[in-house]
Amino acid sequence: MSFDRLKSMKILVVDDHSLIFDGLQSCLAPFPELKLVGFVEDGLSVYSECIRLEPDLVFMDLKLPKMNGIEVIKQLKQRWPEILIIMLTAVEEEKTARQALDIGANGYLLKNSPKSTLYAAIKTVSKGKVFIDPSLNEEQIRALQMEEDDDAPVLTNREKQVLTLICEGRRNRDIAEDLVIGLKTVETHRTNLMRKLDAHNVAELMIWAQRLGLR
Repeated sequence: MSFDRLKSMKILVVDDHSLIFDGLQSCLAPFPELKLVGFVEDGLSVYSECIRLEPDLVFMDLKLPKMNGIEVIKQLKQRWPEILIIMLTAVEEEKTARQALDIGANGYLLKNSPKSTLYAAIKTVSKGKVFIDPSLNEEQIRALQMEEDDDAPVLTNREKQVLTLICEGRRNRDIAEDLVIGLKTVETHRTNLMRKLDAHNVAELMIWAQRLGLR
C-alpha cells in the first residue's frame, strides 16, 4: 500500500505501553511521509505535547493513567477541532466505539488488527472520512447513533444552515451575506444554537454538527 498521495503527516502516539509505539514505528517505517514525532504514556501529558509537537494525527489508547482517552479527545478537539484522532484500543465494544466517535474521534481501530487495517485507517481519516474497524459491527454502531440522536435537540432548517456555515469558519457577517439575512438574526441563531446544544465554543458546535450529520 502506498501513501504517496498523502502530505507529510506528523503522528503522536498515546499509550501506556511502549511496545505499541515500537510496533507502529515498525509498521510505518516503509512510509517516510508518516513521521512518528512523539510518544506519551499518560492522558494528562497529551495536551502539552500537542502544543510542542503540533501533530496532524494522534493514535489514542482508551485506558490511560491520570486521564482516560475519551476525556483527552474532548480536550484536544476543543483546542484543535481539525486534529485527526484514531482511537487505538483493545476494547472491542460497539458502544465504546460509538462514544469515541461522538466526542470527536475520527477512527476506531483495534490493537489486534493487521497492518492492512492500520494503513486503511490512516488513509480513511486523512480523506476526512470516519474509520470503523471491520471487526466491529458497523451497522450496530450506526444504530446506536440513531438511538442517541432520538434525544438530540431539534434544529430548524435555518439553524442547521447557520451551524454548517459556522463550522466552515464563516463569520457572522459572512453568514448574513450568504443567507441574505440580517446580522442580528445570525447572532440570534448562534445564541439559540449554543443554548439548544449546550455548547460553549465553536469546537463543541462542530462536534454536534458531526453528530447530526451536517459535516
